[in-house]
Amino acid sequence: MATQKALSLTIPDVPTLLSAYMPFLDRGGMFVPTQTSYALGQQVFLLLTLPGESGRLSISGQVVWVSPEGVSGRRMPGIGLHFSQQDYPVRDRIETLLAGQLDKAAPSFTL
Repeated sequence: MATQKALSLTIPDVPTLLSAYMPFLDRGGMFVPTQTSYALGQQVFLLLTLPGESGRLSISGQVVWVSPEGVSGRRMPGIGLHFSQQDYPVRDRIETLLAGQLDKAAPSFTL
């Protein structure tokens, strides 16, 4: 198994959070822009800063989406990270910030 890699992501505002969050994953997930190559299934450690917060949340998850360099349209290179089971509190915190907006058909960085 590959070594776990670490990333850091600061989400500046709620609209960006809405575009990066992956609510269709059962434990929640986050799109993380990166130029680095990752493999599906690879374990990744993410330090996430949410809008209006100064503290970083630690997330350990698995790569379930890859947008490679050169991807077209609104998409940017990066990975989709599926949160681990212990990260349910992070998912709940994100969904509280996005209350009332998750059912809107806003374009996202993944789908």
